[in-house]
Amino acid sequence: MVEGGGGGRSDAVDKAREEFFSEAQELIDTLGRDLLLLDASLKKGRVEAEVINDVFRGVHTLKGLSGLFGATRISVLSHQFEDALDDLRLGRMELTSAILDLLFQAVALYSRLLAVEKGDAVEPVQEVEELLVALGHIAAPRTGSTAGVVAQYDLDPGLFGVLTEYEEHRLRATIQQGLKLYRIRVRFALSTIDTALEDLKAKARPHGEIITYLPTGSPVDSEAIELEILMASHSRLEPLREAVQGPNASIEEVPRRPTAAPQPSVGSVQAGHGVTAHASKAEFQRNADGAIATVARASDDPELSVVDRPNPASTGPALRGQSRASASGHGPALSAGEVSLRSVSQTVRVDIRKLDRLMTIVGDLAIVRTAMARLTERARSGTTGPREMATELQRLSRNLERHLAQMQGGILEVRMVTLGQSFEKLARIVRQISRELDKEVNLVVTGAETEIDKLIVEELSDPLMHMIRNAIDHGIERRADRLRVGKPAVGTIALNAFQKGNHVVIELEDDGAGMDANALLSAAIRKGIVTAEEAQELSAREVFGLVFMPGFTTKEIATDLSGRGVGLDVAKTNIGKLGGVVDIASDVGIGTKMTITLPITLAIINVLLVDLAGQLFGIPISTVEEAIALEEKHVRAIESREVLSVRGASLPICRLDRLFESKRGRPVGRSFVVVVRMAERRLGLVVDALIGQQDIVIKPLGKSLKTVRGFAGATELGDQRVALVLDVAALIEEVIAPAETRFLVAAEDSSRRAAGIRRA
Repeated sequence: MVEGGGGGRSDAVDKAREEFFSEAQELIDTLGRDLLLLDASLKKGRVEAEVINDVFRGVHTLKGLSGLFGATRISVLSHQFEDALDDLRLGRMELTSAILDLLFQAVALYSRLLAVEKGDAVEPVQEVEELLVALGHIAAPRTGSTAGVVAQYDLDPGLFGVLTEYEEHRLRATIQQGLKLYRIRVRFALSTIDTALEDLKAKARPHGEIITYLPTGSPVDSEAIELEILMASHSRLEPLREAVQGPNASIEEVPRRPTAAPQPSVGSVQAGHGVTAHASKAEFQRNADGAIATVARASDDPELSVVDRPNPASTGPALRGQSRASASGHGPALSAGEVSLRSVSQTVRVDIRKLDRLMTIVGDLAIVRTAMARLTERARSGTTGPREMATELQRLSRNLERHLAQMQGGILEVRMVTLGQSFEKLARIVRQISRELDKEVNLVVTGAETEIDKLIVEELSDPLMHMIRNAIDHGIERRADRLRVGKPAVGTIALNAFQKGNHVVIELEDDGAGMDANALLSAAIRKGIVTAEEAQELSAREVFGLVFMPGFTTKEIATDLSGRGVGLDVAKTNIGKLGGVVDIASDVGIGTKMTITLPITLAIINVLLVDLAGQLFGIPISTVEEAIALEEKHVRAIESREVLSVRGASLPICRLDRLFESKRGRPVGRSFVVVVRMAERRLGLVVDALIGQQDIVIKPLGKSLKTVRGFAGATELGDQRVALVLDVAALIEEVIAPAETRFLVAAEDSSRRAAGIRRA
């Protein structure tokens, strides 16, 4: 019993910790979205105070949550982060692009620290210490009084004793902006005060900002309360009176006191301190000792460009005494390739109505099971004849098939999430990289509501990040270059997603310099990727496809962002693992467009079962256009490739028996061609026979076989047989790619593999 109890407690702790990761990841993602809103408002010249409050509340919640679960690294960072946000929301410090950079870096570090808590990453000790020092240096002094600023107004002096710090700040800020002050006196019934107050706020909101509301203390009956509301507005009294005045409400302007002397501004009040509300970028970037390095420019570290090496004594107690990098200069820079956008949590939030639907289906399946049990008993007792039993089995089979299809659809629906989860993270990457490269780039997103499997969304984040990084670094020109050729000064990257049949299509397009096919060929020949003779035979699509080859780059000198020839190669490989393909098109001087085509889900798929040399293979039905009988007389060779004429169009074909080097035990009569398509690429797969369609669950091949290209996995067919599922995207790449490399798969090994899968 002791062991059982301990195990139960352990399971409860593990479950609670997983919920912590899920909740913390959601808070971090929300913080990233809010910072993007702040960035947009800052560019427009007007910072939304409420958004700063939202960020503050999010960091405060994350600090409490991490403290509860012992995530001390996140708690330490949150404490300093919270102080900086408090300075911003209370007006002690003005939000600038440089300060916003620090806030973005803090959110990026949150994700890495959360991965550390889960044991999936190495602790970024140095980066945390540097950011803590940077946030400490920008901390504004806790001085300044609202009373002096508003003394020129006829307000009760006792008001300042009951205002919160934030209300004091908003009162001072609105006066400095030249807004008028109004006093609204209103009486509410206690039974309706909540709805009545919200209704009054809604009426007043278009005209200004409500600073505070307090009870007047005037005698009223026991069923009512009287409030005095202080409001700031640009509007004149008459429009406000029409908006808010009623039987129980009156409004008047707060008069000025003629003897009031001009008060110093926030900036001058804070002058002489380390950071002022109107400090310039240069002032922000230095302190008395020159410890803070340039923040707004790009640095050797693409993830964090914060400060020079801090004094360990100045860091938080939870971080002292930990190992550090070299004692002089900067430590090893965080490689851009090491940054991942994958979420730590794999949790999916589910609408309770979807779960109710699944429970209903489970109940229907239980009814079918009971009916089958009764039929079994009748068959065993001999009370049911063969014909009657066959009819009953057919009916139950149809019911079972219908309910299983509903169950499958319900489970897939639960797994689906919107692509907006990834797109929001990519917006932060665009901002970061564009500032590092000193380029102005806008990200335009459409189709963020498109749904796809949660697993695919997570695995897709990093490939998209590589592609966007490449578009900004290689594609988008600098401001002066764009203006010289008549382009807008700000570059644009358009990210569009939409569903097409059983696939999701993601288009990534930039309006940059485009790609020069001749330059690509020269770089490929120089790198030894293709020979000069092979280069002459490549089509335009194949030339652009060279950018995905391992080791390919047009840069002579590698940087932290690019030049090593691994980014797009990794991106294409990871997309291929998801059963997707990438197409690329480009025009010099106009831009480049990359199109990713992916299946909606990898969980349960429908396949076309085919026979090849006595073995079964599955082809995902979502990729199948049609199946036709092979007429050898219509096959011809073009540039060493076999093509089949289908309704006047040439279709490349692949004889799978040759590709897999299958050994036949008997001659084959009639063959069939299964026409498959991924994006705009079509291929005909030659097989011996068509068996039929079937829903399957793909199982991985295991460590020893996962590197074999051309197979997405395997599945059990329910009759003790195993079928390998073809990876159509990889087959198309293998057959249509300019440099063909044959699969090292032999027919005699297929049985061994299938047997190994069956045993596994």
